[in-house]
Amino acid sequence: TASGRAVPADSDFGRPDSGRWTGLDAGSPFDYPRSAILYVAKHLPRPGRAGIADSTMDELAALVDAAGGRTLGLFSSMRAAREAAEAIRERCAHPVLCQGDDTTSSLVRRFAEDPETCLFGTLSLWQGVDVPGPSLSLVIIDRIPFPRPDDPLLTARQRAVDARGGNGFLSVAANHAALLLAQGAGRLLRSVDDRGVVAVLDSRLATAGYGGYLMASLPPFWRTTDPKTVRSALQRLKA
Repeated sequence: TASGRAVPADSDFGRPDSGRWTGLDAGSPFDYPRSAILYVAKHLPRPGRAGIADSTMDELAALVDAAGGRTLGLFSSMRAAREAAEAIRERCAHPVLCQGDDTTSSLVRRFAEDPETCLFGTLSLWQGVDVPGPSLSLVIIDRIPFPRPDDPLLTARQRAVDARGGNGFLSVAANHAALLLAQGAGRLLRSVDDRGVVAVLDSRLATAGYGGYLMASLPPFWRTTDPKTVRSALQRLKA
């Protein structure tokens, strides 16, 4: 099946009310702790609505420079992606492509062809980028991708869970964010030879009570909150 499960020939898989199935866990070809680092910028301020904080932009520029470009920036909104692209173009010598400058397929191709280039964008990049090799060694996630508070469908679902005595935030909003975080982090390792860093610039992943729930959705990368450790690792990869 599409999920990787093996289904026996005599199974009634897919038939109404069938409870029979056979599963196969094939494991993963990736050695996650040796191949990648998950860095959470615990020292940064919580993201707000007034744009990217100066200290967060400084952190972003330092990471891009340490990686020598090679950065896929995944942002919560197009406004944030454009703001970051403009700032990094001014602060760093590396080319920065931003979603909307061209078709997504063209931008991804240009990003893959030039290892010193960065590509910033939003949702379609969280799910649709496959760039193995040296062109991508740093994935930056600007904030935990919670759903918009004005999304009527997710808000209704959350209220329905609360009404039944459950935790609507964890069941709906946090679950939505966990899925997107896993998809975003999955952009880093696309072949068994890939190495790199997933950097989350949202301190809530390390400080909020729901942080552990979200972290559980991510691959078992080696984890740190030390910016110097991460910059050194990126510089070694660049060399």
